[in-house]
Formats: sequence, C-alpha cells, structure tokens
Amino acid sequence: MTGTDTRSRERDRSTRPGKGWRQRSRSLRVWAALLALTVSSGLLISAFVMQPFLIPSGSMESTLHPGDRILVNKLAYRFGGDVRRGDVVVFDGRGTFTAAQPDGSPLREAGAAVGLADPGETDYVKRVIGVGGDRVTCCDGQGRLHVNGVPLDERYLFPGDAPSTVAFDIEVPAGRLWLMGDHRSDSADSRDHLGGPGGGTVAVDKVIGRAEWIGWPASRWGSVRAGHG
Repeated sequence: MTGTDTRSRERDRSTRPGKGWRQRSRSLRVWAALLALTVSSGLLISAFVMQPFLIPSGSMESTLHPGDRILVNKLAYRFGGDVRRGDVVVFDGRGTFTAAQPDGSPLREAGAAVGLADPGETDYVKRVIGVGGDRVTCCDGQGRLHVNGVPLDERYLFPGDAPSTVAFDIEVPAGRLWLMGDHRSDSADSRDHLGGPGGGTVAVDKVIGRAEWIGWPASRWGSVRAGHG
C-alpha cells in the first residue's frame, strides 16, 4: 500500500457525513413529521369539531369583546341538537346578511381556521332571539322585546343599550332564526335586513356552530353563557 493510497482513503473518510450528522438529520425529519401531523390534526379538528374564532368587532359586547378568541362547537347541532333561543352562534351570512364571497386566500383561511386571523366577511356571531314559528316583536311600553307575547329579560345587553331602537313585528319562518347582537346600538343584525331575503332571518343550516368558551385572553377564560330560554 502506497502513501498516496492511504492519504486518499483518509480524505474519503473526512468528507463522508459523520454519525452525528446522520443522527441530527434523522431528528430533523422526525420533528418535521411531528409538526406536519400536529398542524394537520389541528386543521381537521377545526374543520369538524371545535373551531377557534376571532371576535372582530364590538357587536356582542359585553358578552364578547373585540380580540377575544372563542371556541365554536361545530358538533352542537349535528346529531339532533336544536338551535335554542339565547344560544350564541357563528353562522355564514351569505345570501342574508351579506352578498360578499369569502376571501379565497389559503393563508387567510388557515389563519382564520385556527383563530389567528379575522374571520371572513361572510361569518358572523350573534345571539339567537327567535327560532322557527316564533313571533318576535319590539317593543312594549317598557321598551322590551317580546317572543310569543312573553317579554325577554335580556341581562346580557351592553350597559345603557335599549333592546332596540327599530320597531318590528316578525314571525320567524320554519327552519330559520332571528339573530341580534348584545351591543344593540353597535350591531348590524336581523333588524338591518328586514327588507332582504328571508326578512332578516337566517337559515338554520347556515349555522357553523355554537360559541362555547372564551379561550383568550387568559383574563377572560370562561364559558359563553346562553341567555333566555
């Protein structure tokens, strides 16, 4: 064996990846796979079970504040559960509350799906005041809303707000909902669409889910409570 052959083999060994490099490469692949699995699992849960939703405005104060991140239960009405009066729901307002189409940007949609970006212009959060068959009227001599002739005790209203400054008398069609924000003086809701399709009501099948929890900020952790029954 010549000295030249020995030096050649030594150079070959020095240029090969060492055991430590191979271990680091393997670890990086494992972490990348775990990250991909975590992200995909989170998106699946968000799509079918529980979706984070960023509150974009003050229309539901004081129940929900701008910047709150809530968890929306997308299974609440999937297996025979009915939307009830007083529930706070997230719904798709296309065809009733808005004619806008959702932003098709994948990045924006992914951000909204995990509560990191504002929801699309077609998604709304409001409180259910009346369900199919209900007669909702405003207002009596004391300024209260009535559902089927019974005055509502709306303790969730934003302090100082009247139940409504718009008079209305609506019978909610079967399979539809009458929806209003808790901050009545700062909420564009069913009252603003009385002359539109459905007379301001929204189809039950447009409901994305029921707001269950405030998950962020930590100072506001807690359940989103329903109102009147």
